[in-house]
Amino acid sequence: MEVDVQHPLFEGGLCLRCKENFSETLYRYDEDGYQSYCTVCCAGLEVVLCDNVNCCRCFCKDCLNILIEDGTFEKLRDTETWNCFMCTPSQCKGNLQLRPDWSVRVQDFFANSSALEFEPHRVYPSIPVAERRPLKVLSLFDGIATGYLVLKHLGFKIERYIASEICDDSIAVGMIKHEGKIEYVNDVRTITRKHLAEWGPFDLLIGGSPCNDLATVNPNRKGLYEGTGRLFFEFYRILNLLRPREEDNRPFFWLFENVVHMNARDKTDICRFLECNPVLIDAIDVSPAHRARYFWGNLPGMKHFFSMSSSRSQGRLQFSLFLNNPLSLQFDKVRTITTKTNCMRQGKTGQLPVIMNGKDDSLWCTEMELIFGFPKHYTDVNNMSRMQRQRVLGRSWSVPVIRHLLAPLKDYYACEERV
Repeated sequence: MEVDVQHPLFEGGLCLRCKENFSETLYRYDEDGYQSYCTVCCAGLEVVLCDNVNCCRCFCKDCLNILIEDGTFEKLRDTETWNCFMCTPSQCKGNLQLRPDWSVRVQDFFANSSALEFEPHRVYPSIPVAERRPLKVLSLFDGIATGYLVLKHLGFKIERYIASEICDDSIAVGMIKHEGKIEYVNDVRTITRKHLAEWGPFDLLIGGSPCNDLATVNPNRKGLYEGTGRLFFEFYRILNLLRPREEDNRPFFWLFENVVHMNARDKTDICRFLECNPVLIDAIDVSPAHRARYFWGNLPGMKHFFSMSSSRSQGRLQFSLFLNNPLSLQFDKVRTITTKTNCMRQGKTGQLPVIMNGKDDSLWCTEMELIFGFPKHYTDVNNMSRMQRQRVLGRSWSVPVIRHLLAPLKDYYACEERV
């Protein structure tokens, strides 16, 4: 079997078929929060789970018994408490050797796993301070206005922010929290060339189309070309309508986001249409919760988001800082917060992340908001229920991630005077 690429986590290589399987399933999780497949081969029917409550790794019988020695799986399965090879690298034996720079290699692997090469994006020179204008932004699939919130926090002057969104709860959050300063235009499919000419020209296009029919965790997914997967092509259509001509020196930036655990063929097709490879960013490096996402775009510096190795060891925020009662904390970090109620459960036993009055308890809405980077009570509008608030949060972007990505635009656009 010919080696197509080096394994990003452990010493060794992957063939083309295993590479595609690895890229599709490494970030796929079961309802218990653990990886759906073995960390080494991304397959395996029988697995042993790591007992570290902050870890989600599992290792299959074949990998353990073949790469280390026969009987390893049975030995670890019968061990009362076991921390995996990722948590305790000194345990690595035989042919299972963890790479010291695995975190950097993982990001490189996902950035280049489409096996396509593209011309670099056009680089725009910085604009002199006196010539910088306020931003005009078009946000597709806007959600709860994360883009607007981040741009205002960064101090940008915003001339116009037009948002396409069809969820009434999300629109209510954006309208109320931003006092009607966002212009809503509803369904992205109704936006025409004429509309864009009337509203623009835009400086920034952002969006992340629905992931339901792309995510491999959905057994009924329809893929990129059916169902909600087709909405990606609405972003692509509008991107092409907004791109300035070659002779136009006006800077134009764009950002597209979607899930990591998608079919390799769908990812390759998205790369082919957008003419670039994505960067993988997990919000765990700048927040207390996992949220691995692909980002495509031409934002300055986005391919070098930050040093993964240094941020993992130094930059992670303490989960306790985000709790109303820090003494109730049961875990250092939480897993990806989604629209499902059971996403809060952690570890083998399905514990909830905090203790309240001596009992396991879920996160409060205000705690979830802070973990995502939103102000407390950001989604507390229109008497929305707890589940409604979790749903709009579960579909949103991580504020600190978007802040890191959009901050370099300060070299191009006007900002408010500092008080």
